[in-house]
Amino acid sequence: MREQALKQANVPVEASMSETRATNGVPLVRMENIVKRFGTITALDGVDFEVAYQQVHALLGDNGAGKSTLIKILTGVYPPTSGQIYIEGQPVRFSSPRDARMMGIETVYQDLALVDTMSITRNFFLGREIVRRLGPLPWLDMRTMNERTRSALRDIGIEIRAPTEKVGSLSGGERQSIAIGRAVHFGAKLLILDEPTSALSVAETRKVLTYIENAKARGLSVIFITHNVRHVYMVADAYTILRHGKKVGTYFRGELSENDIADLITGERER
Repeated sequence: MREQALKQANVPVEASMSETRATNGVPLVRMENIVKRFGTITALDGVDFEVAYQQVHALLGDNGAGKSTLIKILTGVYPPTSGQIYIEGQPVRFSSPRDARMMGIETVYQDLALVDTMSITRNFFLGREIVRRLGPLPWLDMRTMNERTRSALRDIGIEIRAPTEKVGSLSGGERQSIAIGRAVHFGAKLLILDEPTSALSVAETRKVLTYIENAKARGLSVIFITHNVRHVYMVADAYTILRHGKKVGTYFRGELSENDIADLITGERER
């Protein structure tokens, strides 16, 4: 395989890959030498991570590998103990998730942060409602929000029965689609998906993977966090593998088989 040949020539695998695939040398996101300690526990130990423009980048690893910690640092939930984050080549320091969102980073967590008793539209615009005034009285412009919700979801290939439908009546895949569509519509540059296919059927998983491809086609970069290799193998352009808080390596589509990736995750094979 290509990485084996590079090793034999004493060429660093990751450095060679980065040089040949960088977009003008400046990725959308670069996390450099990230360390995170919780007391005496080192959760991340000198991790480097890059996401290119309009790229689906899988972040892979077993439970406890450090995936969630790395993403929480990128999204402002945790400060790094040391290391630096760059967004579009500029150094940043996030003190809260709001700071990350202001830079165009949207995260869709496993619990989705959707309210079951509210409609698709109300969930779509939650915290960003369109308000009109009738004299001194404010009121929600539900007609405009319903139209925009349906249109925004259709733009990334999602057809809904009615924007007034309660979210609680939707399937797991449909709920994921609402959360993804919301992030795309409100101007995300980077969409982070935390285990988006967890507990979904085969058919619904395929739909979510299609939504991810559609988001990429609209210019977004996507970080797909998972431990399920099969679910990302067909859509990811790159794979970064973490194990016990350390980076195993970054590989690109076509360079590894599913079995190769699985072996690197579990440690049955070294990079």
